[in-house]
Amino acid sequence: MPSPQKSKPGIANPLLRNVAIVAHVDHGKTTLVDAMLHQSGIFRANERVVDRVMDSNELERERGITILAKNTAVHYHEMLINIVDTPGHADFGGEVERTLVMVDGIVLLVDASEGPLPQTRFVLRKALARGLAPVVVINKIDRPDARTKAVLDEIYDLFIDLDATEEQIEFPVLYTSARAGTSSTDLDVPGEDLRPLFDAIVAHVPPPRGDVSAPLQLLVTNLAASDYLGRIAIGRIFNGKISVGDQVAVLKLEGLHQDTKITKLFAFEGLKRVDIQSAGAGDIVCVAGIDDITIGETIADPEHRVAIPPTAVDEPTVSMIFGINTSPMAGRDGQYVTSRNLKDRLDKELLGNVSVRVEPTETPEQMKVVGRGELQLSILIEMMRREGFELQVSRPEIVTKEIDGVRMEPVEELVIDVPEDFQGVVIATLGARKGVMTKMVNHGSGRVRLEFRIPTRGLIGFRSQFLTDTRGTGIMNHLFAGWEPWHGPIPSRVTGALVADRAGVATAFAIYNLQERGEVFIEPQLPVYEGMIIGENARVKDLDVNVTKEKKQTNMRASSADEAIRLIPPRKLGLEQAIEFINDDELVEVTPKNIRLRKRVLAGNMRPKRADD
Repeated sequence: MPSPQKSKPGIANPLLRNVAIVAHVDHGKTTLVDAMLHQSGIFRANERVVDRVMDSNELERERGITILAKNTAVHYHEMLINIVDTPGHADFGGEVERTLVMVDGIVLLVDASEGPLPQTRFVLRKALARGLAPVVVINKIDRPDARTKAVLDEIYDLFIDLDATEEQIEFPVLYTSARAGTSSTDLDVPGEDLRPLFDAIVAHVPPPRGDVSAPLQLLVTNLAASDYLGRIAIGRIFNGKISVGDQVAVLKLEGLHQDTKITKLFAFEGLKRVDIQSAGAGDIVCVAGIDDITIGETIADPEHRVAIPPTAVDEPTVSMIFGINTSPMAGRDGQYVTSRNLKDRLDKELLGNVSVRVEPTETPEQMKVVGRGELQLSILIEMMRREGFELQVSRPEIVTKEIDGVRMEPVEELVIDVPEDFQGVVIATLGARKGVMTKMVNHGSGRVRLEFRIPTRGLIGFRSQFLTDTRGTGIMNHLFAGWEPWHGPIPSRVTGALVADRAGVATAFAIYNLQERGEVFIEPQLPVYEGMIIGENARVKDLDVNVTKEKKQTNMRASSADEAIRLIPPRKLGLEQAIEFINDDELVEVTPKNIRLRKRVLAGNMRPKRADD
């Protein structure tokens, strides 16, 4: 008997559209979904709704980026449109890849000034490979530096470059201002609302295909959790139908089968999940009551156990060692401090995050976490920190592999947008990090776009230096581009560290006398311990310093002796800057209240000396 997914299914539901909104970071996806929700009448007239309502995670709201893919649904006339809002950062590409399985078309959102950027290319390549129908939306047409017609030409070039079919290249184009909630099919005719966009989705995104009468096949592509219902599996029904009370089989990733019963079924209605009794092929639903279900597994008919192949996700390229906090100040802030707590939390992360791997190390107190990039791993650390965990993390390292006896390393495609004045310093810095410039474009607006091919190693610690070099005006985006032979050594931080040589409390007098030695990271009255990094030395070597030294009290007074000490404000390092700053022999200690830098070996007389010391 042929498997259900191989037969040519017909249209499952002509009144349904499943669409993903994809774009580069900060091009306005979440704002556009806001406007679509408002104009579809999901909210009551007097209902208070925050901006970027889909960014429900606290970190997402703080940073203004989407980290987790989320589902919503709107009604348009008699149609139901399921919308998936996806992240725009390459580090969260795993979220995008698995959501494309659920949909039949994409709304490709492109900024009218910046044009297509690396993540646009990455997602579009995946979408075209899956045969999804694209609807192109050029957003922010009201920007003073908008170059809408040139951007449209760049989009056509991108489609041709990615070998799009003739049908895919015949995409509709809409010109929108997501903030104003307007769209138009003609650039010269101002839009009034988002109706043209809804019409384009209904006309150009095909209805879902599937066979309602075939045996059930539901692929789990996302997970949610509820205090009352436990784990909730979100997925799309490819074939068959599902009802509350049905006996089903969960086809596990390792090949096992688990029989269970459907106790609760939900569909999306705006931002809410609403109870339903049954659903059919093409629907995106939530299934509650299955304890250990995970992403990529199939819920199937118990008599026809045919799994849908799980989505292949690009390999992670950056690793960090997560360990329990071993500093003298361990256990003061955090609620979860043991290796068992750490392992349980990382196992929980694996359930919902398909682009992260956790590998054991030689000691049970440490685990190797492999992810897509520094940003993805630092977001995970920040989330753990807010949940009450204490841990220490190493400098990020890249993952290498052997191909035909040759050591290969991951390479990134890097796109940089900077004012013309800073292009020289950026090109010189990237040259030292083994970056090769592949393209340079000047639109005549005072900014230059530079494209490089650079080993992933070369980007570790680059972002903070880049922002300093360009005085905060530069924009950088990068994307995994493949594997190349090892590029040779890349210099790390050239300066040494100022390291506390004893435990105590930092004094203003000691910090004042250390200021000429380098840049200080701490304030007076802060507790320190031996081996804690309290600043950056101006020279290459590390320097052990006494930051707890107090001014000697005497009964003699000079006229200038008691002048107020003037301290330079310390350089406060956030989590990402701290991770980028450290060298291989250093760690970042992360607690709910503090981020400290430390030497791997705390005792000064036990610390190995470098060859140049």
